[in-house]
Amino acid sequence: MATALKYITDDSGQKTTVLVPVKTWQKLNDDYKKLNKKLSILTGIQKGLAEIKNASVSGKKLQTLSDFLSEDNS
Repeated sequence: MATALKYITDDSGQKTTVLVPVKTWQKLNDDYKKLNKKLSILTGIQKGLAEIKNASVSGKKLQTLSDFLSEDNS
């Protein structure tokens, strides 16, 4: 990945802005989108596992995978 970053500084020498090459920016955005998608999937799994645990504790009966797959969605 090209990393020819350029910095813009203020009058006191503090960095205020970063210029990033377009290819680097596109790669960063692609990586961000992939990580966001993974986070969404993992969060969904985490919520599902919490629901199973809560149902187990409360005695609530959950739908089985077989019942879910055999539902008529027409």
